[in-house]
Amino acid sequence: MAGYIVEDTRKVTTVRLAEMKRQGKRIAMLTSYDYSMAQIVDQAGVDVILIGDSAGNVMAGNQTTIPVTLDEMIYHGRCVARAVKRALVVCDMPFGTYHASRQAAVENAVRLMQGSGVDALKLEGGVEIIEMIRGIISAGIPVMGHLGLTPQSVNKFGGYGLRASNQKEAEKLISDAHALQEAGCFALVLEKIPAWLTTQVCQELEIPVIGIGGGPADGQVLVVHDMLGMNKGFSPKFLRRYADLFTVITDAVGNYVSDVKSGDFPNEKEQY
Repeated sequence: MAGYIVEDTRKVTTVRLAEMKRQGKRIAMLTSYDYSMAQIVDQAGVDVILIGDSAGNVMAGNQTTIPVTLDEMIYHGRCVARAVKRALVVCDMPFGTYHASRQAAVENAVRLMQGSGVDALKLEGGVEIIEMIRGIISAGIPVMGHLGLTPQSVNKFGGYGLRASNQKEAEKLISDAHALQEAGCFALVLEKIPAWLTTQVCQELEIPVIGIGGGPADGQVLVVHDMLGMNKGFSPKFLRRYADLFTVITDAVGNYVSDVKSGDFPNEKEQY
């Protein structure tokens, strides 16, 4: 096995993530949306797999995550959960499914958990949705929080720019982070905020903090299609590409097309 494969094959749980924070062990988190990719990501040693509503972007071609439905997240969640043996599987609750009331949030959360088989859910927002989070956790469902750049609120903020860059917004983010921890969230994602603010939140919270575009944290998360270089149009400062699959796949498909058209495929060894 390659050196990067983790030796500890025990199932990752919310309790183990807390242990990792206490022990100073970094948490590796990636998205997945289908069975085949999730199998690879899990076997490569990722600790947490997120079925993000970013599926609406990379899988469906939407400009934002807002059109993603509960049924779509159930489908993607089910595909991923079937593939994973080790990683903790977390699924986003999509836009509009946890905002109307505590009762509606709990009902939708239960439906998402039952329909997908995932381990936990992630919700965007702070004190504004705290009662919904408490209700979901009271139903026995682990919740991961998400602050900073919250893509479901893109229309409210007018884009995907850096969040919490001024003192007032930074103070609110810190307050929200404490509120989420006190409500029972087992972890927190901080997206596209100043690195100093991420450091402060990590130091103040007991729960693990996962960063994306926020500098060093207790762990990191990226969209798997982005870090594998499967697209060319998304290049934020925080993205590190670990492969160029866009070129690899394009070349492979192009060579296949050429071989079919030239009659080279299939050859005598590739037929019965």
